[in-house]
Amino acid sequence: MKNAYIKFAAWLSTLPALLLPAAAFAQLSEAQSSLEDVGTGIGSEATANELPELIGNLIAVLLSVLGIIFVVLVVYAGFLYLTSQGEEDKVKKAKKLLSQAVIGLVIIIAAYAIADFVIDALVTATA
Repeated sequence: MKNAYIKFAAWLSTLPALLLPAAAFAQLSEAQSSLEDVGTGIGSEATANELPELIGNLIAVLLSVLGIIFVVLVVYAGFLYLTSQGEEDKVKKAKKLLSQAVIGLVIIIAAYAIADFVIDALVTATA
């Protein structure tokens, strides 16, 4: 009887994966019209970026990637701290890495805010 429950649970857990193509196909008609709108808008001059906007976008992407790296470092430091099992050297290493990652994350957030303010000021001044 227990084996039958396990088989039923396994079948039930694979059901969402089997129904996923049907859900994706249901969205196809809406996505097709949205893609046509995007395709006609790509060639227009309204989507052309000016140089300050382009530089701002590049800076935003770079700072976002750095932010992700520092968040991963915070998670890694937490993992090291939790798996140190009370060993003082590992705890010190984890705490040091955690504090450095949090400081780096604060710096990245501040840099993002400053860059966003400066780029917005440049864009509005040149417009």
